[in-house]
Amino acid sequence: MLVLGFDLTILNVALPAMGRQLGAGTGQMQWIVDAYIVVFAAAMLPAGLLGDRFGRRRLLVAGLAVFLAASLLGGLADDAGWVIAARTLMGLGAALVTPLALSVIPSLFADESERTKAVGIITASVAGGMPLGPVLGGWLLDHFWWGSVFLVNVPLAALGILVCLTLLPESRDESAPHVDVFSAVLSVAGLGSLVFGIIEGPARGWSDAYVIAALAASPVLLAALVLRERRVERPMLDLKLLARPAFARNAFTATLITLVLAGLLFVLPQYLQAVLGVDAFGTGLRLLPLMAGLLVAARGSGPLAARFGSRPVISAGLVVLAFAAFLGARTDVGDGYGLTATWLTVTGFGVGFAMVPAMDGALAALPAAQAGSGSGLLMTVRQTGAAIGIAALGSLLSGTYAAKLATEGLPAGAADAAGDSVIAAHAIAGKLNSQALAASADAAFVDGMTQVLSVCGVAALAAAVITTLLPDRGHVQIPEAEAEAVEGDGKTRGSPRPEVGGGPGSLPVPGA
Repeated sequence: MLVLGFDLTILNVALPAMGRQLGAGTGQMQWIVDAYIVVFAAAMLPAGLLGDRFGRRRLLVAGLAVFLAASLLGGLADDAGWVIAARTLMGLGAALVTPLALSVIPSLFADESERTKAVGIITASVAGGMPLGPVLGGWLLDHFWWGSVFLVNVPLAALGILVCLTLLPESRDESAPHVDVFSAVLSVAGLGSLVFGIIEGPARGWSDAYVIAALAASPVLLAALVLRERRVERPMLDLKLLARPAFARNAFTATLITLVLAGLLFVLPQYLQAVLGVDAFGTGLRLLPLMAGLLVAARGSGPLAARFGSRPVISAGLVVLAFAAFLGARTDVGDGYGLTATWLTVTGFGVGFAMVPAMDGALAALPAAQAGSGSGLLMTVRQTGAAIGIAALGSLLSGTYAAKLATEGLPAGAADAAGDSVIAAHAIAGKLNSQALAASADAAFVDGMTQVLSVCGVAALAAAVITTLLPDRGHVQIPEAEAEAVEGDGKTRGSPRPEVGGGPGSLPVPGA
């Protein structure tokens, strides 16, 4: 899980360098990030069922092996298309590892106190990998080529395979339901079509036949998935859980925060490296205020929620997040890092105070018998939010940048390349010795970032209002066997809290 923790944030620092050396535009960089997330989100549910049925250790080792092979492919690739293919395979490997790394714990630790410590160690591994990822990635990029951020996964994944084979006993659940292959295909196709349409719309044009077909096919495919899942006795994606008001409200909040955070982590490294001229290692260091604010708030949110209830803490966190986004939207081309560090720190506070109680409330609203399927649904919905966040906010950035960039007087080929990304524009400006193009690219990018941050601020404020006004209870009839008296603040009575997530280690990372 430490490997996955690194991988959640290390790539964001590498994107500008990859864009320069591979000639990748904004759309391709979006796909490098989103290919991983789309496959991860769609494959995680069937992966858990496959492990239950055919052996958790076997599938965990297979997931690590796929992740290792894909990291090798990514590190040795010399084309953006191959990097996207590698990221797709890495998403599949991560989808196998994430649920199974947690599901093997009960077979290893029968004692409840030891089991709790084990869950804490795993979640701490992911949390620890997050802030270390940008720093490690920056150091690697300053000393080696961009492929090193992929190859660093290889020895860690190999060590994980060795440990699993020598120390981990095999376990399975013979009563696990069959994996519905058709449902899995519908989920991948539906989500992939949506992301394709959003990412490719600004580049191809919204009237392009492929874009229209993708955006039209997505709701049809996802609706077919919902209808199919409602008919089966033991669904892979138990959508009935969304009828629980506390679960639905907190899942919505967690998903929106994940969407905003994923979009910011896509935009920020490009701003720091292209506009402020910071190197890769410096970019990693300059992202640490976000992680620091997040970690501090994550630890403090629990006591505050216990004292005042989770809903006020979540709403306040969302308001803080909105304030940070609007503060960041005031960034000008001439501003240094000081303003960015300020709003990044405030963003971390807002995310930490809102996300942890929201995750805790969503998991606590689940009946004990549905803790596994409910956790899977929550993680899938969050990853969907991350994919849509990168696609939508990245497309908004790309469209604004292309519209504002001044390319008069440039050759047609150079103008088209400069319009792909601010990184490409700076490369062309350097070749042509054009300070005017570099200045226009910086101004156009900052305008696009302002639009992105403004949308994030409005979305956070809307979520705060919805969180405050949504009812605690609905008119859904819950069978007595699983009734759990959901309290107004998202806590439950009468059943143990699910073991996965909900604590300080359950940090809001894009990809977990």
